[in-house]
Amino acid sequence: MSYILVKHLHVIAALLSITFFTVRAWWSVRESPQLQRPWVRVAPHVIDTALLGLGVWLMVLLQAWPWRAPWLAAKLLGLLLYILVGTIAIKRGKTPRTRGLAAIVAIVIFVYIIGAAVRHAPWSWLA
Repeated sequence: MSYILVKHLHVIAALLSITFFTVRAWWSVRESPQLQRPWVRVAPHVIDTALLGLGVWLMVLLQAWPWRAPWLAAKLLGLLLYILVGTIAIKRGKTPRTRGLAAIVAIVIFVYIIGAAVRHAPWSWLA
């Protein structure tokens, strides 16, 4: 597959991931039973696995490694933080308020990750 196709699939997976995260976070804050539906529990894993796999594929195609590209290292650290905060937003937060605040923080982290990817800079949008 060509670089441009892999890149576009990665971007599409990222858009699906943040869109579905936002919906699930809203349901979590509202304590909606929708979160317990089987497809809602499985879909994020499928989407995020595709996102990560496509990201690794891009790294290999570009020969861009985190120890050589500070922006990529920052993006990966941001991803780990996004996952941690995202679990608080969806299920680990004890109150709706905690889950809502965590969701906002997770979305801000996601925006940072996009900035690091677009700008190829660890300072993200501030570079």
